[in-house]
Amino acid sequence: MIDETPADAQAVSNAVETGKVLSHLHPEPSYDLAAHPVPTGREEIWRFTPLKRLRGLLDDEASDAHLEWSSTLPAGVTLTPITAEEARDLDEFLPSDRLAALAIAHGDGAMLLDVPADAELDEPVRLNLTGTGLDQIVWGHLVVRVGRHAKATILIEHAGATRYSHATSVLVGDGAQLDLVTVNDWADGSVHAGQTGIRVGRDARVRASEFTIGGDLVRTATNVEYAGPGGDAELLGLYFADAGQHIEHRIFADHTAPRTKSNVVYKGALQGQGAHTVWIGNVLIRKVAEGIETYEENRNLVLTDGCQADSVPNLEIETGEIEGAGHASATGRFDDEQLFYLRSRGIEESEARRLVVHGFFNDLIRRVGVPELEERLLAVVESELERHVLADKVG
Repeated sequence: MIDETPADAQAVSNAVETGKVLSHLHPEPSYDLAAHPVPTGREEIWRFTPLKRLRGLLDDEASDAHLEWSSTLPAGVTLTPITAEEARDLDEFLPSDRLAALAIAHGDGAMLLDVPADAELDEPVRLNLTGTGLDQIVWGHLVVRVGRHAKATILIEHAGATRYSHATSVLVGDGAQLDLVTVNDWADGSVHAGQTGIRVGRDARVRASEFTIGGDLVRTATNVEYAGPGGDAELLGLYFADAGQHIEHRIFADHTAPRTKSNVVYKGALQGQGAHTVWIGNVLIRKVAEGIETYEENRNLVLTDGCQADSVPNLEIETGEIEGAGHASATGRFDDEQLFYLRSRGIEESEARRLVVHGFFNDLIRRVGVPELEERLLAVVESELERHVLADKVG
């Protein structure tokens, strides 16, 4: 439950009277840049992020640079430019931090990816976004609209070198089913920050998978809310941090309707001096959200010395009338029992370690639903493992 000071209690009371709910875990979203001042690093939502390594993404600086886009659109699906005002008229997700607010302010409008109502796509929608250099900042603004009772898989792949910040809204209609897969496979030196807001319609189902395997600094926030009862959101993530990399994922599941579900599973591996991962899992169960179910899990596997994994799950519960709520977080090294079992069957230690890591990630990768991407992700994990000699036991 929320631990309130008297001032906090009055603020909550005022928020309820005005129809708002004050969350201790998440700032009030707003388009207004004044509501998102330049952080000092002491704020709760910024305390894990090395601000200097964002390399200008917090500055209020316009840019006309763009990523290179290519797309594969099944029949009936459209991708069109719209103005920022039109994006607001679609009731897009509001920015919840300065990075997303700047992306909308300087994005020069947005791209609208539209899947029509009742469509059942027999192939994935594919968006490939490629950076062409580190010299300029790129702002991005994307709205994804999935119509009522549609069924779709959308794959967004990031590659190349860039300094990029984006705001993405995913609006899922009543009864729709969406598999959203995002791959962040940036070149060395790249900086990527982004907010993805997902609004789940009545009785709709969303599975959002995020895979982060490249870049110098990646900081993404995935926010979920519900437009009606019965919505179901599954958030899956895989990340692999090498020496010097900072990879940060922030999740906020806001249960804004009764009988909704959220399930979060993120797994990461770290290797090399200075590798740093951050996972923040925040869940707010509002007073109106009776009968909901939520669970969040984060697990980190440390492969070498010199790494740091921060994992912070949080629950705010404003009603006791729920089906269930829980979380789990663990950071550890190789399981000696697993290694002993494999070695007792004649498997060399280096191969045993490799098998343990593949097993750690395999269940997430196999849920992607795009076979060629699943095989590529497994190959990426293998390539990452080859960058360090895993035969040397972690001290």
